[in-house]
Amino acid sequence: MQYRTSFWLLSFGQFFIPFTVFAGVYLMFERFGEIKGWSFFEVALCFSIIHMAFAISECFARGFDAFSGLIISGEFDRLLVRPRSTVLQVMGSKFEFTRIGRLIQSLLVLVWAISQLTLEWTLLKGFVLFMMIASGTIIFTGIYILAATLCFWTIQGIEVANIFTDGGREMAQYPLNIYHKWVARFFTYVIPFGCVNYVPLLFILGKISNHTIWHVISPLAGFLFLLPCLLVWRFGVRHYVSTGS
Repeated sequence: MQYRTSFWLLSFGQFFIPFTVFAGVYLMFERFGEIKGWSFFEVALCFSIIHMAFAISECFARGFDAFSGLIISGEFDRLLVRPRSTVLQVMGSKFEFTRIGRLIQSLLVLVWAISQLTLEWTLLKGFVLFMMIASGTIIFTGIYILAATLCFWTIQGIEVANIFTDGGREMAQYPLNIYHKWVARFFTYVIPFGCVNYVPLLFILGKISNHTIWHVISPLAGFLFLLPCLLVWRFGVRHYVSTGS
């Protein structure tokens, strides 16, 4: 907040980045009415959840996205001699609070979508909704960690990682069943976005006659996804070669 005008202008810009995408979604539904049985406000709910998760992850896990700078400058050597986890230190090395603009926009869409949908809310549904957002945040953070781990060998960050961050966000803003089966399976069993934006959403929207425990606990897949990401990170740290300077 040393440069308040800059902060608010950046936040204002972050508000309108997903707004333009959401406007495109709105215009598409104005033209076609629905997509594979999904109405506009049902997709808007899906949209808001994934964009909210992405905004929170970008805010607090930005250190991994900028990790190549620590490798190039040799600053990562300092982190290794400190009595704290390298994951915690890298995560705390950079925060992007200007993402509050994107978060507010997603929150407004969430409130609007919920107000327009006829849903019977229960404590369980509220908890599942919270877990969807938390799990989505964890998945994006895990992808950032994997991308950062590659820097131990490539030094510079690899842009292909954006396929799973920015690309994953764009894909997951729609229900998975509108895509080909192989896409839905990959983003359910490998990178479990489907466990955040599709499977539990069926339960919340009442699109299944009898919900199973799977629909309720599926957001936990995001936390399970983080475990191998942390193991890969530890493997990368053990194979890190110091700058020697």
